[in-house]
Amino acid sequence: MTFATTDICDDNVALLEDGQLLVLPPVFRHFGKHTRFHGRAITLKVFEDNALVRSVLETPGNGAVLVIDGGASLRRALVGGQLALLAQTNGWAGMIVDGCIRDTDEINSCEIGVRALAAHPQKSSKKGEGERNLRVVIGGVAVNPGDWIYADADGILVARQKLA
Repeated sequence: MTFATTDICDDNVALLEDGQLLVLPPVFRHFGKHTRFHGRAITLKVFEDNALVRSVLETPGNGAVLVIDGGASLRRALVGGQLALLAQTNGWAGMIVDGCIRDTDEINSCEIGVRALAAHPQKSSKKGEGERNLRVVIGGVAVNPGDWIYADADGILVARQKLA
């Protein structure tokens, strides 16, 4: 599917004004082969622990986007090359990581889109702590399970309904 976040914004001014279409802050870096991706949001809330991230990516993605509220931590990576490959293999469209990733060369070779705050070499812990399928807040923007995520070179949109 071809879309442009700029066109979605231009065509949906009323949704932007009433909060049904939101724009994530422009703080995310692009990784992975797909600059443009979209899909329904599956949400996680974790902090410096990626065991739940792995267990979710082990399931079929069916074109969904995994939105990870990592508390904007810049101290450990939540996603690495193995998890990106797992996401690709299991049909995930992409990931939004409010935190760090690592193994950027490996991630950049995967057929998915990834947005993250930064790269960090230290791996996360594996305690299994976190929550799934709940409302998360990324950069002040609420993302609900089932919202639609649209990402391209110009930004990341969160829509309460399918738009493109």
